[in-house]
Amino acid sequence: MSASRIAAAIRAGTTTASAVTEAALADIAARNPALNAFTAVTASRARAEAAAIDAAIAAGRDPGPLAGVPLAVKNLFDLEGLPTLAGSKIRREAPPATEDAFVVQLLRAAGAVVIGATNMDEFAFGFTTENSHEGPARNPHDRARIAGGSSGGSAAAVAAGLAPIGIGSDTNGSIRVPAGLCGIWGLKPTYGRLSRRGAHLFAASFDHVGPFARSLPDLALVYDAMQGEDPADPAQVPRDFEPVSGLAGLQGIRIGIAGGYFERGAMAEALAPVDLAAAALGATMRITPELVAEGRAAALLITLAEGANLHMPSLRTRADDFDPLTRDRFLAGALLPAHWITQAQRVRAAWARAAARIFDQCDVLVAPLLPFTAPPIGTAMIEVDGTTVPARPHLGVYTQPFSAIGLPAMAVPLANPALAGTTMPVGLQLVAAPWREDLLFRTAAALVDAGLAGCPTPKDCA
Repeated sequence: MSASRIAAAIRAGTTTASAVTEAALADIAARNPALNAFTAVTASRARAEAAAIDAAIAAGRDPGPLAGVPLAVKNLFDLEGLPTLAGSKIRREAPPATEDAFVVQLLRAAGAVVIGATNMDEFAFGFTTENSHEGPARNPHDRARIAGGSSGGSAAAVAAGLAPIGIGSDTNGSIRVPAGLCGIWGLKPTYGRLSRRGAHLFAASFDHVGPFARSLPDLALVYDAMQGEDPADPAQVPRDFEPVSGLAGLQGIRIGIAGGYFERGAMAEALAPVDLAAAALGATMRITPELVAEGRAAALLITLAEGANLHMPSLRTRADDFDPLTRDRFLAGALLPAHWITQAQRVRAAWARAAARIFDQCDVLVAPLLPFTAPPIGTAMIEVDGTTVPARPHLGVYTQPFSAIGLPAMAVPLANPALAGTTMPVGLQLVAAPWREDLLFRTAAALVDAGLAGCPTPKDCA
């Protein structure tokens, strides 16, 4: 059931939050060992939260728009009483969190029930969730394939129906990539829109937090609940609450089709959704942004440097406790010359100015999301467009440029992957100007109405 249907049924008294929670916990116990989506299940907490919601309803109080809806939380967010592992071995010795992350507090206030913490790439540095400490999160459409990352556990849990909603973080694509590979909805809001307090950072000038869901209305419901001003987060930009639930209608929205950089570097089935969406939306204006490749290169360098700086104390004292790939990338970032980072910041600013010109021509840009569908777990290299490339970093080829400049972007799943010539999930990316998440939801709603967008049913749920 969708989050909105679960909440409506609980509010109507046709079921209870406790019954929904017990069903979710039983499902996780039965199916999570094969998927490895959750690394911790918060059963006692979930039962207590569900009982409180049932008591509130019995007393005539409004339990909130997410009343009793099970919530999967990436183990990057603080959950009171649990150590926040961030996918690492090093943080297993950390004391338990003393309070929930701010967005978790908001979702709890809206009635959501936290059922567990989910698997992720170590310190959010990766696109595959092939975690060397916890094992890989597996794709519900084919458990031999990756779920994507770094928020792969949340995406796999939502795609498999272990939880109707989840939250993750997105530095260079860590919400959108796993959403695309698992065939669900994911949103990276504008940088500074949502509070990051209680979310352990990877690269502070890139990190976003956002939701996953199996339907567009549910995505809107969770995103609305996550909005709230947090004076304790210096990176958040105070803005009025702007609900997106129920938004629809393309009238007045100019749709652009991403060209140039976005027409190469991918397999045919990964590019096909862009043309399908353009046809469904009646879009014909092709836009070729400048400096995209340069912007992505700048993002790679700055991310390495910021991540290395954040983890330098552990690199000095506990290097052997890192995943070797994570450690080596952080060490590479620590050794980058300062003048490279200075130049990368200049390029990042130039790319931001070039991207702003996109939205002089259109309101929403339709772009590819992935360069290929989910590869088998352990894939190191892959041939794309006649070139052999490293599989893991290449997954971010279309998401990283927009993360570097904080634009809002949505992962839109293709309801029928066969339309793109594949059996595995594939999707597209919608991008808008800062603070215009509303345009993303309106455009996505048109794709749902056209029968193009939606979540394919994974084999694990069939």
